[in-house]
Amino acid sequence: MQPALTQKQQRVLDYLQNEIASSGQAPSLRQAAADIGVSHAAIAQIIKALEQKGYLKREGRYSRTVYLLNRASEPTAAQRWREIPIIGRVMAGLPMYAQTDWDGSTVLDAAVFRGQNLFALRVKGHSMKDVGILDGDLAICEPRQYAQNGEIVVALIGSEEATVKRFYLRKNYVELRPANARFKPMRYGFGEVLIQGKVIGIQRGPEGIK
Repeated sequence: MQPALTQKQQRVLDYLQNEIASSGQAPSLRQAAADIGVSHAAIAQIIKALEQKGYLKREGRYSRTVYLLNRASEPTAAQRWREIPIIGRVMAGLPMYAQTDWDGSTVLDAAVFRGQNLFALRVKGHSMKDVGILDGDLAICEPRQYAQNGEIVVALIGSEEATVKRFYLRKNYVELRPANARFKPMRYGFGEVLIQGKVIGIQRGPEGIK
């Protein structure tokens, strides 16, 4: 017998079941929050609680697709939600120490973010504000050790510090360029910069799941 649900958890579960029955697919996380009248963060917390109580199933290594379970604990429909880890914090401005431990997790719309083994890094600073990457945002990243000129990447500097910048490979150096006129481009030797991932999107607002 599955554990009892709180009123809010039952409301979210009923909502999901109704949406899937009527449209054949789950709503986006943003749409669910708007329809129910709660925050994105609250939906994320409820999803985690429903999984812990056996009403949802999440699969995968780093990014876990979410399934809605029936009473027999079998998936009824693939959900458009996935959970990915938040790994440390990233300074978008002056680089800061790159943590290797997880700093919680966050839930994404799986219909939008389809890459494998995605991870998120929390941005601090204003050096990328002109491209809409703001202080406190979660940068959603695809693991990668290479980059094309102009791509926004997570770069590890000196094996210790991580930063979010536009990447440019020059003849004699690597340029990491901010998107804010108040900050100057940074130049590094080829051996000083390691690409850790490409930024494929931004999530703003929720604090993630601890």
